[in-house]
Amino acid sequence: MKLKFKVQPYQTAAVEAVRDCFTGQPPAAPVRYRIDPGSAPASEPAPRQVGMFGDEPPPVDAGFRNADVMLSAAQLLENIQTVQRHQNLPQSAAMVVDKKTGCAINLDIEMETGTGKTYCYLKSMFELNRCYGWSKFIVVVPSIAIREGVFKSLEITADHFLREYGKKARAFIYNSKQLHELESFSSDAGINVMVINVQAFNSTAKDNRRIYEELDDFQSRRPIDVIKANRPILILDEPQKMEGEKTLKSLSEFKPLMIMRYSATHKTEYNKIHRLDALDAYNQKLVKKISVRGITVKGLTGTNAYLYLEGIETSPSKPPIARTELEIKQGNGIKRVMRKLGRNDNLFDLSGGLDQYKGFVVSDIDARTNTLSFSNGKEVSAGEATGNVDEAAMRRIQIREAIRAHLEKEQTLFPQGVKVLTLFFIDEVAKYRQYDASDEVPGEYARIFEEEYASQLNELKTLLEPEYTAYLNGIAAQNTHAGYFSIDRKTKRLVDPATGRRSTETDDVDAYDLILKDKERLLSLTEPVRFIFSHSALREGWDNPNVFVICALKHSDNTISRRQEVGRGLRLSVNQNGDRMDNPITVHEINELTVVASESYRDFVNALQKDISNSLSARPRIADEAYFTGKVLKTSTGDLEVTPLIAKQIYRYLAKNDYTDDYDKITDAYHTAKKEDQLVELPPELQPYTEQVFALIDSVFSEAQLPTIGDDRMAKTNALNKNFEKQEFQALWGKINQKAAYTVHFDTDELIKKCVQALDNELRVTPMKYLIERGTQIDKAKHEDLQAGSAFRVLETTREEYQHSVHSAVRYDLIGKLAEATQLTRRTIASILTGINEVVFGQFRTNPEDFIAKAAMLIGEQKATAIVEHIAYDPVDERYNSDIFTTEKPRDDLSKAFEARRHVYDYVFTDSKNERRFVEELDASAEVVVYAKMPKGFFIPTPVGNYNPDWAIAFQAGKVKHIYFVAETKGSMSSLDLRAIEQSKIDCARKFFARITSDQVRYDVVDSYGKLMDLVG
Repeated sequence: MKLKFKVQPYQTAAVEAVRDCFTGQPPAAPVRYRIDPGSAPASEPAPRQVGMFGDEPPPVDAGFRNADVMLSAAQLLENIQTVQRHQNLPQSAAMVVDKKTGCAINLDIEMETGTGKTYCYLKSMFELNRCYGWSKFIVVVPSIAIREGVFKSLEITADHFLREYGKKARAFIYNSKQLHELESFSSDAGINVMVINVQAFNSTAKDNRRIYEELDDFQSRRPIDVIKANRPILILDEPQKMEGEKTLKSLSEFKPLMIMRYSATHKTEYNKIHRLDALDAYNQKLVKKISVRGITVKGLTGTNAYLYLEGIETSPSKPPIARTELEIKQGNGIKRVMRKLGRNDNLFDLSGGLDQYKGFVVSDIDARTNTLSFSNGKEVSAGEATGNVDEAAMRRIQIREAIRAHLEKEQTLFPQGVKVLTLFFIDEVAKYRQYDASDEVPGEYARIFEEEYASQLNELKTLLEPEYTAYLNGIAAQNTHAGYFSIDRKTKRLVDPATGRRSTETDDVDAYDLILKDKERLLSLTEPVRFIFSHSALREGWDNPNVFVICALKHSDNTISRRQEVGRGLRLSVNQNGDRMDNPITVHEINELTVVASESYRDFVNALQKDISNSLSARPRIADEAYFTGKVLKTSTGDLEVTPLIAKQIYRYLAKNDYTDDYDKITDAYHTAKKEDQLVELPPELQPYTEQVFALIDSVFSEAQLPTIGDDRMAKTNALNKNFEKQEFQALWGKINQKAAYTVHFDTDELIKKCVQALDNELRVTPMKYLIERGTQIDKAKHEDLQAGSAFRVLETTREEYQHSVHSAVRYDLIGKLAEATQLTRRTIASILTGINEVVFGQFRTNPEDFIAKAAMLIGEQKATAIVEHIAYDPVDERYNSDIFTTEKPRDDLSKAFEARRHVYDYVFTDSKNERRFVEELDASAEVVVYAKMPKGFFIPTPVGNYNPDWAIAFQAGKVKHIYFVAETKGSMSSLDLRAIEQSKIDCARKFFARITSDQVRYDVVDSYGKLMDLVG
């Protein structure tokens, strides 16, 4: 497998922002200079030091450094302001100089984690080389993990950039013991990239100080002097982690031509020329969406009863069931066991008589709110653990939830060729791996993982698709998880990261081969590792795109933000071909990151939202005239600057429609209206720029813009949303949820006559045939294409009809089979069969099964036609409960569902292209208030089988008037294209709704939304 890269507009924008800062810089080849050869032997004169070569030929030890920036400070500032203005960023009043490094040119590029900032700065190198000839670049990173990730990115993007730029970069990792790489860095005229971590030049360790020392094995030169002679362009990856005074002073030793800083969270800002923050990334669907499985520990008053509610299972044919873990008394003691609970289950009895469960009788299981209620008034929500919950119990619950989340995602994504990875963060190696006198043994978490993994597979094995089952069966539990930690080079054992003054570079350098260097192998379905345990140090620098579940099995760490915790899983996933799964329609249905948190869902989400909000501090918060004035609207004919008059019009529009409050902050009303496509139109003079104006308004931050973070347990149920509670839908539901019984009278003799006629005219049974193949044995040596084990080749095949009677071998109850299939009496069926032509009946002997199936269909159609004219419906004392909207088991794969705004569920599943087009137009219509695709549990009884209509729709016909409609969608409106039974069900439905709703609800069949609107009028 090989990862594929493509040109993305949002990444190109980041590259062009850097390039355009130097508009006017003359393109030039790298400046040649004489490399300092170091101390010469005493018998030879020292080489003459020269600067520019002019026309003289370069000496053998020529070096190539970056050309100086030829732009004046004023020109450079003007370029930067132009770039900032083009993106509506705050403009720099002057060039911000980094006094600690002494560098005059400092550019900030803000890019959210997971959007490809490494790719962007690598591409920027090629772009700067093509436009201006600069070729010496140094990427400075804060850790070895990031260093390895960057170097891997250089490797896997090489062919991609070769196709685009016709060049390959020469890249290497700085190593004080391999200084020949510095010689090549200086003497090579092409693009050269050195990757270095701060410890390599900012540590007191002996090896790390070599960069500043005159070395005998480097001709008595200092490596830093050779580096600075190249006037390199420094690229700081995660600069906020390299702002110590000592580090910045060390960076000044590189004598950089400029410094470019790439991060999602800049701590110190210089000249920001590009911004792609968390809000932009999420709204543009450039990263995964986030869901959370929170775990809440709470006590039940007056009891020590341990109870954990994992979730609620629903079924279309059974009441909801609660998956619960409780304590049960067994012969060898009390154990915690998973049990499925139904209504009226008594925990005291189930536990084997444990007193702590007295009074715990299940009174209600609510699938809509994911809660389990007991007769004693206690209530537990999904994800809540009660009673005696120690740390070991909490970690087991977390591991179990992570495995379940993993398997749920894997079932959906496996057919699409997407491998699912789960990442566990732990606080010490001993929890995962321990060592005794002879060998390594699993730690506590490894043992728990294998137990829970086996338990989950055992529970799921009968529900899985055969191909996915075979995949799981081919992976042993002990082979599907692995630990990635520092390695002690002497003992070869896993160790925790070193603390204090000791450097961990030599320990870590070989630790992450699979996870960092062999990224493609880890993404392959042939690689068994799917669950990764690692120390928190892996939190930075590792960017495998297929992490779908993250679980932190560690104590809360206030120094680590929730945003950092989820950062390793935000990148969009890839399939087995290396293609990124970034289709705008399905991107967030496929790419969903689940975080299994050791705190409540609400607490985790609030903390994460706060982190995201704080990261957006640079965004404007006030939408006043001053903010809009001078901004740029990008149009097809060029950029349009917002004049004071246009700014006043935008401001008045917002204020007039209550889209801003008294403090000129954007209100929730604006974002709600925009989401529901109900925004008031802009004034006529602004309408040519509608899209651009709203984009400008959206750049003003408000809390309502923060990404929605769902509860993972609820996400998979495609839960009912607020549309279900709308009074229009409740009114419609109240009119159609009445149950009814039907009566029907028809002439049996007339039915028999019509059935005989239909069978004589239309019953054509396919004779049974058999295949004859003739072949010969061949010489396999002459036919290398033969499959293993094949020694014959087929030369001829023929098909012949079976002319003899089949029924003599198998006894058939023909009358009984037809009576069962058509719901007619045996007497009526016998009369029909005795009446048909002998030749027609004789077909039964040649293929009994086909005869029964086709005869039943034809008789059923005649029955349907005969009875529908005489059917009558009468209400009964029973109505459909709204529970039918939640008891139906949802489909897990949302990737092909339609994400709706006016539907009672968040997603709509369609059964055909025609139905998909219908729902797209239905959902976009301003006339539609709310609609629902009817659940299978809602049906109308008919003599030819239950009928389930497709859609219930409430239209807005005026300020207070509504039109209620039930629609059936068909690909064709022609009655000739509908089978008789289908047409009969539809005719029955017309009579049902006319009788039950007294014509307050219209019912009809449509083939498009346009036809529906014609009927609505």
